[in-house]
Amino acid sequence: MEIGISTYTYTWAVGVPGYPTAENPMGALGLLEKAKEFDIRLVQICDNYPLHMKSREELDAIRRRAHDWGIKIEVGTRGVEPEHLLQYLDIVEFFGGNLLRIILQKNGGPVDISEATELIKKALPEFESKKVAIAVENHERHRVDQLVDLVKRIDSPFLGICLDTVNSFGALEGPKYVIETLAPFTINLHIKDFKIERLDHKMGFQITGNPAGSGQLDMEFLLNKLKKYNRKPNAILELWTPYSGSIEATIAKEREWAVQSIKYLKECLK
Repeated sequence: MEIGISTYTYTWAVGVPGYPTAENPMGALGLLEKAKEFDIRLVQICDNYPLHMKSREELDAIRRRAHDWGIKIEVGTRGVEPEHLLQYLDIVEFFGGNLLRIILQKNGGPVDISEATELIKKALPEFESKKVAIAVENHERHRVDQLVDLVKRIDSPFLGICLDTVNSFGALEGPKYVIETLAPFTINLHIKDFKIERLDHKMGFQITGNPAGSGQLDMEFLLNKLKKYNRKPNAILELWTPYSGSIEATIAKEREWAVQSIKYLKECLK
């Protein structure tokens, strides 16, 4: 299991729509620099830094830097339109990767699980021929049993799950149930830690992010379930860093959380 960082480790530094942006937003080259600082050999560039919108020159620069520093690149996107998936297959191949993480959407919005299944089926033969896997991430739009059904119905060794430890709260599903259900199909892992706390007026709860190892995520349970099914996915750190009043303060906190989280993951995943 290899540790990686993502454009969702540094979400605020990359940029969040509707909020102030950093004076110098982080791009893919900046993410690679962070990986080098951490002595990490894996980065995942996702849909908050859409690679299909970058020029060939930009992509070349990213690939050269990653090659020079010995860093592997994984790619993520949103959308299940066959033409979009095949466009990203080309990008994965360009970076020498073997996995594309996707979120089930169509035309930028929700997609029914049955339609998503059929759309993925249309593109999957090309992925299979290039030996590139598709990892479907759990999100609040679909229950995990629906995602398992999708994987089972397509029944390909090049289709699996990107298990996110927190996202399914939005579908009213807790982490232990999500991990238990998705672990047998997991080929990529997003580690997010969290806390659930009662509001000060006692009427309701809030879910907030935390640095890895400092929240309520049961890492021992997660790792044991993956081990049970002989799964050794790359483990990508993602953070839900709260906004801290200014973009500068928020990015500083995000940076601190990343350092703390990577130290923890290196210890518990060694």
